[in-house]
Amino acid sequence: MSETIEITPNAQEYLVDLLAGQEQKGIGVRIFVLQPGTPQAETCLAYSRPGEEKEGDVKLEGMPFPTYLEEKSLPYLEDANIDYNKDRMGGQLTIKAPNSKLPKVSENSTLEERVNYALWTEVNPMLASHGGEVSLMEIVEETVAVLKFGGGCQGCSSVDVTLKEGVEKTLREHIPELTEIRDVTDHEDKTNAYF
Repeated sequence: MSETIEITPNAQEYLVDLLAGQEQKGIGVRIFVLQPGTPQAETCLAYSRPGEEKEGDVKLEGMPFPTYLEEKSLPYLEDANIDYNKDRMGGQLTIKAPNSKLPKVSENSTLEERVNYALWTEVNPMLASHGGEVSLMEIVEETVAVLKFGGGCQGCSSVDVTLKEGVEKTLREHIPELTEIRDVTDHEDKTNAYF
């Protein structure tokens, strides 16, 4: 598990000092990704008081303080690096997670991960020419992708064609087990629509 994420000796030393300054003893850190698999993904490191770890969290062994990784964030934290660089102003903790916005996918990846990967690598580059994008809201009934269009696609008069001939066709080519693709976008709002 330690190969999933690297916390450099400088970062460990900085975090040990930071945690030692807390009033409560036994505080560790929890690492997770907000909005994983999307361009808005943000990798976070937060305090974790004893008992605050969540069900399924994976404890990173060999650390000088309790360190937990959120289970659903694990594929997005692969190859992540946490470092601390000292400078004249004190220093800066940096977190680099190259797979947070788009994790590596394989035949073992979840349906959600594979749909997100196809959307951000195949579909959205095509929609970007019209200022549009589509994102996965959720997977329901195990094989139904619920999508939401944004930007120039929201309210566009061609969205039905885009959905059927572009998005749905591409997703079904890459992920044949999808049984349905649903659009939950409010297309009455034509503020940014591309015509």
